[in-house]
Amino acid sequence: MWWGVAAALLANALYSAGFVLEKRALGSMPAVSVREPARLLRLVLRSPLWMGGSLALAAGFGAQLIVYRTLPIAAAQGIFVSGLVLLLLLSARLLGERTSGRERFAIGAILAALVMVVLSLSQDTDTVGADAPVPLILLVCVPSLAAGPWLYAVAERRARRPHRRPTTGVEYGVALGLLYGVSSLAIKGVSGRLSGLLDRPGAALLGVLGSPYPYLLLLTGVFGLIMSQAALQRCRVSLLVPVCTTVTSVFAAVLGTFAFGEALPGDPVRLALRVAGTLLAVSVLLAMPRHDAPEPPEATDPTGPPSPTTSAKELTAHEP
Repeated sequence: MWWGVAAALLANALYSAGFVLEKRALGSMPAVSVREPARLLRLVLRSPLWMGGSLALAAGFGAQLIVYRTLPIAAAQGIFVSGLVLLLLLSARLLGERTSGRERFAIGAILAALVMVVLSLSQDTDTVGADAPVPLILLVCVPSLAAGPWLYAVAERRARRPHRRPTTGVEYGVALGLLYGVSSLAIKGVSGRLSGLLDRPGAALLGVLGSPYPYLLLLTGVFGLIMSQAALQRCRVSLLVPVCTTVTSVFAAVLGTFAFGEALPGDPVRLALRVAGTLLAVSVLLAMPRHDAPEPPEATDPTGPPSPTTSAKELTAHEP
């Protein structure tokens, strides 16, 4: 079990570094749009910094395979939330982003939810599910695959409205979180199908290819790649990624536990900790601010020349 905890912490570090590197690379690129996916891919694939970030994210997905072999999916998602601490440190150090007092309070509450989930773990009683019925997986995943792009499109339409207030990226984060929640269930399914890889590699690979999991991973990977780049360029990574992580974790913990048949803790105290941690994370997500505070008047003085920062924000805000 503790190997799984170590792998989850490694995945956290890889994810945090990957998102921050991609955000930094996107800051020097022209504004990108999901309506021009080919142009978006041409721009990002030419950036060595962005490629480094994407490789870190891919390695994080690889670490998840180990996590899901050794930890219940609900407990694993709780530990993944701890990566928000490193993400905030990196975004402040490398991107110069600052969070508001309300946002810091919300992230602190999310970390409290993490502690509750970790305390609910029991190596003696927790079970790790290996597979789920295909109809049940599709029933869980297909609505989310539709809801994620739809919510993203709604956020895009709002972003194009004139005189809109600057968005914090909560809507984008929820949309991406739904996609990555499906991706987490797919990784969980692949990890279970690879149980006999060393003894019978051919049969194990055929088992993976005969399941819906690799195709769900491909679908969420393509859509997530395109959608996340536009969102990262427009929004603060220090808020976008925590929202995305929270939605992903709650989605995978609740629906993954049900789909893969992993029993909740039998001990009342452990059960209360796990349920309370999940509910706290959801409550924090619902309470997070939807818009950034307006800039100080001197930053938008109409009598003076526009600053490079202001121009970049205006360009990003009006890009589809």
